[in-house]
Amino acid sequence: MLLQTRIFELCNGKYNNLTELAKVMGISVSQIYRVRQGKRSINQKFLLGALKAFPKYKFDDLFYLTPDMPTVTNIRHQDALITHSQISRQRKRNKGQNAPRNR
Repeated sequence: MLLQTRIFELCNGKYNNLTELAKVMGISVSQIYRVRQGKRSINQKFLLGALKAFPKYKFDDLFYLTPDMPTVTNIRHQDALITHSQISRQRKRNKGQNAPRNR
């Protein structure tokens, strides 16, 4: 499961820009942008900063969980498993064809 945030939707109107939001949260602007782009996961400092920047909201209003997105590594792993099982089935079929026949 991945932790996601709603703060980017909530900051419109409350903060003029993400630089201002980052300052209130006590984190770098680059971290804000990386989380927003999905290049960085949400860490403890981000969580605490979000709660500080949005004191009227509960944790569940600011954050939610989503299923893991498939990664290239996971897809390749799944492909390897499929390929392995296909090879195993083919070998079993070939064994049956090459077995000596009783005459």
